[in-house]
Amino acid sequence: MRKIIKSVTGLFLLISVLLCAVIGYYYVHLPDKYYLSSPDNKLKTLFNIDIMGSIGNDEAAPVYAPTGISRDENDVDLRLLGIFPIKTVKAEAIERPELIPCGIPFGIKIITGGAIVTELGEVDGENGYSSPAKDGGIRCGDIIIKVNGVDITKNNDISDAVQLDTEKSRIIHIRDGKTMETDIIPIKSNKDSLFKIGMWVRDSSAGIGTMTFYNPADGTFGGLGHAVCDIDTGQMLPLLSGEAVSVNISGVTKGFSGAPGELNGSFLSRVPIGVIGSNTESGVFGVMESPPALDGAIPMAYKQEVEIGPAKIISTIDGNTPKEFDVLIEKIDYSDKNKVKNMVVKITDRELLSKAGGIVQGMSGSPIVQNGRLVGAVTHVFVSEPTRGFAIFAENMYRESLEIVENAPIADDTIEYFEQYQDAA
Repeated sequence: MRKIIKSVTGLFLLISVLLCAVIGYYYVHLPDKYYLSSPDNKLKTLFNIDIMGSIGNDEAAPVYAPTGISRDENDVDLRLLGIFPIKTVKAEAIERPELIPCGIPFGIKIITGGAIVTELGEVDGENGYSSPAKDGGIRCGDIIIKVNGVDITKNNDISDAVQLDTEKSRIIHIRDGKTMETDIIPIKSNKDSLFKIGMWVRDSSAGIGTMTFYNPADGTFGGLGHAVCDIDTGQMLPLLSGEAVSVNISGVTKGFSGAPGELNGSFLSRVPIGVIGSNTESGVFGVMESPPALDGAIPMAYKQEVEIGPAKIISTIDGNTPKEFDVLIEKIDYSDKNKVKNMVVKITDRELLSKAGGIVQGMSGSPIVQNGRLVGAVTHVFVSEPTRGFAIFAENMYRESLEIVENAPIADDTIEYFEQYQDAA
């Protein structure tokens, strides 16, 4: 009898420890905010996690704002197996968005808000070569926003502003999100007799990505699923203004282990199809004057509805017509710590593997559809294994798109600038 009691007690303790371990794991890894259309959603985990509690003012049903989203956050409880409490989280009751999955390539043109320091150089002055910018504390990746009181919007602004005070250049710059002020003593160059501070900067960027979705309710779009970053410094480009333009894919460079492939394409026109209003960690977002010529909208999946298993990605690897390809969602990370790398996906489609070798550069933003819903977008390729890569939840991109101002104008000076940029190239 004692052996039986001891065995039962041991088993109970083991179950208790395992239960605490599972609850602790979910407490850390489950997000603290959710979208819900009804209070009976469940997370698609090994153990069903019930979301318990009423949403909105009416306990019988969610209350929706006229725009489709309620800004009121309500406390709800996450419970393991509907019994054991995990933690209390915030939930917003929304009318499920209907979005058009795109998968079309588009050109991204960005003028930065300020100029990014890409390299520190030396100036040939009276006392030999030296680098005033480096000696003064400027670093690569700093964003120069003002010199001697002059706002910096393009490269030439810095050189012109330095000539205004040849004794001292007061530099206002941003580093790691903090605004800093630095005084630099310029040097007169022996080469052209101009005063210089010794740094190379970049004020614009252009590239190709994939558009993820178009929202017919407000004309907004989202693409890439990750930020546009400076090629040299890796810093996210601060956006002053930007455009989306049509692109034609002429071919694909196949990827291999250690050598990711890429889509090869060209801009079809200087006439923009939309304005880019923000460059964020979760992608680029903007407004289009007219919807893309694609099939209709489908529901957006909430992150808790995404499942491990088969899905489709929509992408364009030839011309400008998107196609569906088979993929497998292998892993899901609900944690709030990373807004971009929420899923691991594997390409299983024979055609895509044959032509591209898997995920290639330029496919970032390719929408992922599962169970008739838009669940996310491809964001990164594993360099060592191009058949696999990371993907972002569609919900995370949708949240960012809500910040875009409706009917944002396409600035004439932006168009003029890029026309000059293309002519020079």
